[in-house]
Amino acid sequence: MARGLALFTSGGYSSAAAADAYVRASELAEQRGDPHQLFMAVYGLWQSANGAGRTLDCRRLSNRLQQLAGDDEERLQAHHSAWATCLFAGELAAAREHCEAGNRLYDPERHRSHRLIYGGHDPGVCARKVSGRVHWLLGYPEKGLELANESVALAERIAHPFTLVDALLNNALFCLDYGAPEAALQQLGAAEALAAEQRLGLTMEPRFLRGAALSAQGAYEEAIACLRAGLADRLGAARSRSHGFAILAEALARQGQHSAALAAAREGLRNQEQTGHRRWEAELRRLEGISLFGLNQLEDGESALEQALLTARRQQARAYELRAATSLAQLWGRQGRRGEARDLLAPVYGWFTEGFGTADLKEAKALLDELA
Repeated sequence: MARGLALFTSGGYSSAAAADAYVRASELAEQRGDPHQLFMAVYGLWQSANGAGRTLDCRRLSNRLQQLAGDDEERLQAHHSAWATCLFAGELAAAREHCEAGNRLYDPERHRSHRLIYGGHDPGVCARKVSGRVHWLLGYPEKGLELANESVALAERIAHPFTLVDALLNNALFCLDYGAPEAALQQLGAAEALAAEQRLGLTMEPRFLRGAALSAQGAYEEAIACLRAGLADRLGAARSRSHGFAILAEALARQGQHSAALAAAREGLRNQEQTGHRRWEAELRRLEGISLFGLNQLEDGESALEQALLTARRQQARAYELRAATSLAQLWGRQGRRGEARDLLAPVYGWFTEGFGTADLKEAKALLDELA
């Protein structure tokens, strides 16, 4: 287990050698009949599966951790496995519940050893980080940003470098969702500098974040090259692969390469079917629809966008529902279906009570004004 943790920290959660170490640890713990060591070994197996993006395996291992947990210490980490598993499975309300349960159990002093045992990072920081991500998806971007900033502040306070790198990468992703690519690049640069200084692995493919920022700035060719390089590397083949394809599809579509964008979106959808990692399903469907419209396949494009809406609603992902509704309303507006477009988008936009400075809500408001 010590070897597995060291390999996580130095090579990231997708380390195959770390997975091998935890497989052997679980075998030894079973032989010895030690329930606590078995719990820690199964947690390592869960972290390996999570790092590789195998959400179906994560569900099985997280369920086992719920069964094995014998005290509050272990229950905290069982919730830890569940909040991440539920997020990546697209089960946002359940992810929020597990984050809240974990936060109620967590104490930074009492659980300071956990960052040295379970996955190499602090569970309290992770609970705030994931809760922030979930709140943004559920349609509360200001609350989400508050929690994301709390995760960085706590990581700095406990002075744990690997935890802080992970929190900074998450904040870079938040900045992209807010429509602030320059701030995203600053957060990404800080994470990469700290990782290099401390010789740490990264928990997220940095070229996905950099590529998304470059695309948002209009540097499409550089973004596409960056994203393709990330997808070809080990880390890009792991947990966030569907995300990488979604960002690539968007950059290609913005550049007018609709056939390539469609191929990227569908590759991301295939990846999620294989892994059960449905965090970006609605976005991939939306980008599939935009690409089909770009290829003048109007009926198929409309169907894909409607599927994006249904997926977002099923997951309660208001952030992605807004994006899908905006994209479909834009296309209907161009077809002269202005009334239908307004009737679709207005109630989705009207649901929101915060975050009106974000790029998505500003785009939706401008479109509604244009359709009025």
